[in-house]
Amino acid sequence: MFLTLNHQKLDVYTASKNLVFACYQLTKALPNDEKIGMISQIRRAALSVHLNIAEGASRKSESERKRYYEIARGSFIEIDAALDIAIKLDYLTNTNINELGELMVKCFKILTGLINSKIIDN
Repeated sequence: MFLTLNHQKLDVYTASKNLVFACYQLTKALPNDEKIGMISQIRRAALSVHLNIAEGASRKSESERKRYYEIARGSFIEIDAALDIAIKLDYLTNTNINELGELMVKCFKILTGLINSKIIDN
């Protein structure tokens, strides 16, 4: 925000920022008794995706960058699993998570591409 760094130019960084916003918006629809549980977990996992992408992009070695990106990808899995449970509990419907789903797929694909690439530019 205050610094101008290379990670801010990455498509995956922009996509993950949009993902965080969408997760925060969507979790407003969850019941208040999930505030400490599911709401907090989804929001923390979404923020973890974004922050690990930013931190990973700042690392000098390719193996370190990939490790942070892999941690971010793990946080995606957490979000997806939590949303699956939220739907099973009838907290959400498939229709009100479609936009978030599209963002997740887009960001996940970009991130997986970075992890699988031979060279990750810094």
